[in-house]
Amino acid sequence: MPRNPYYLVGSSPWPVFTSVGGFCLAVGFVSWFHTRSLMVLLVGFMVMGLSLGQWWRDVMREGDLGYHSSYVMKGLTDGFIMFLISEVMFFFSLFWAFFHMSLAPDISIGCMWPPKGVETLDPFKVPLCGTTVLVGSGCSLMYAHAAVRAGQNKDAIYGTALTIALGLFFTRLQAYEYYWASFTIADSAYGSLFYIMTGFHGMHVMFGTGFLIVSLIRLFRRRFTPRNHYGFIVCSWYWHFVDVVWILLYFVVYIWGS
Repeated sequence: MPRNPYYLVGSSPWPVFTSVGGFCLAVGFVSWFHTRSLMVLLVGFMVMGLSLGQWWRDVMREGDLGYHSSYVMKGLTDGFIMFLISEVMFFFSLFWAFFHMSLAPDISIGCMWPPKGVETLDPFKVPLCGTTVLVGSGCSLMYAHAAVRAGQNKDAIYGTALTIALGLFFTRLQAYEYYWASFTIADSAYGSLFYIMTGFHGMHVMFGTGFLIVSLIRLFRRRFTPRNHYGFIVCSWYWHFVDVVWILLYFVVYIWGS
């Protein structure tokens, strides 16, 4: 019988496999830029996805078996908050770079912003549509969260499914925007910052969509109750964080920066 309030987990292979997947992703990106080969990148995505999925499954099983005491829950909450703070600082560095280049453009880009020859996107067409879709997804998730707290499982399923659909539609809009953009990531600092900022946000949207899909599966299995739905809470935190980042991107990059 343990003499502490924490659940002592057994040996797990998933941290090692996740690290291998992350390494393959990094190498795969470099390989893709230089050789146009997607092999290593796809292997990295597959290993990372499977490893995180299995790790996620083990954590959920521990919770379902009652191993997550109040101390464990506090540790999970503190860890997730620190993760969000690290994400805030990551995007803060990208916004810093954007403001640095736009407010004081140097001679390498013609001392003007956007650089001459770069045709920026119309912020009131596809970007505005994407903003509306993502804000709507945040509203539908708030509806689903309220339904979970009220014990209305069917309404929570509808709200979560709608949020997933809107998230997938937003990703489709982003791909459409990239396809028709007249500039690339190699077109001056503007192109590099635009694709890095919106691209990393798009990766967060895809990750958040996967988070929502896991929550939807758990809703179908009735694993959430009005008093115990921690997984849904952190999922909603993450999705709303993604919403806020996009709104800032829209006003800074698409409207003010262009």
